[in-house]
Amino acid sequence: MVSYHMNKDDVKYLNHNMKKLSSIERTKKNLLLSSPMVTMSDKKTKISTSKPIRNKDVYDLLLKIPAGKVSTYGDLARALGNPLASRTIGRILGENPNPIKVPCHRVVMSNGKVGGYAYGTARKRQLLEKEGVSLTNGIVQNFKNVRVYPQSKD
Repeated sequence: MVSYHMNKDDVKYLNHNMKKLSSIERTKKNLLLSSPMVTMSDKKTKISTSKPIRNKDVYDLLLKIPAGKVSTYGDLARALGNPLASRTIGRILGENPNPIKVPCHRVVMSNGKVGGYAYGTARKRQLLEKEGVSLTNGIVQNFKNVRVYPQSKD
């Protein structure tokens, strides 16, 4: 059996780390309570008192965006009753299990910039251009004319 006798510096170090850990836990709790975004473990995300957003609902909306057209993260969030959830929409799109069937590449930023894509922005640009969407420097040209506003069935 090994025994260890703590000296004054060891105790001081442990007390300091316990205070830091306690502070971190308090901060996390406060952020969780005050934050408008809380991620739930069952793949639902709820922001404020708005309607929860489910991955399946997002994927269903994506199927309503025709080839050669785009929508925005915010458009999808609004269609699902949660206008502040554009980042959540982006996270859900990044988890898309079937990007061939569910065309998440058709979702762009509200300023017409291509935005992120799980397979890289170059691939996203390539897919959009193949569908007839014109891009210049990663920005959708004629954005107002190719933008659609899919509606949820709710």
